[in-house]
Amino acid sequence: MKLQELIKKDLVIAMKAKDESRKDTIRVILGEFARSDKKEFSDAEVIAVLKKLLKSEMEMLERKGESVSDFIGVIEGYLPQMASREEVAAWIVGNVDFSQYKNRMQAMGPIMKHFGAMADGNVIKKILQVL
Repeated sequence: MKLQELIKKDLVIAMKAKDESRKDTIRVILGEFARSDKKEFSDAEVIAVLKKLLKSEMEMLERKGESVSDFIGVIEGYLPQMASREEVAAWIVGNVDFSQYKNRMQAMGPIMKHFGAMADGNVIKKILQVL
């Protein structure tokens, strides 16, 4: 099942369960989809929308000085499991030949291509600075 379909089905489940916070969050997500001319989104496009929403919510909470909200928890539930810092570092050590690059940061492209949405670019950057 595609991620977009799962989100739509979860809205129905949240409405039946009278889970107001989950229902409201899913409606925000679906509202973001509605802003586009497209009707169907690939999983990668859905993940990009979810990450954008997550980032904006985190920035807002940071400005207000508040803690993590239910909104963030619901969105994170749809995102793929992120690779741990240790997994990323182990893969880099085992698979990246730094002699091919002028500096370590040039290896970001192949690393991000391998991990895709499963790794945060900032985490990879910090790992490369330490290695």
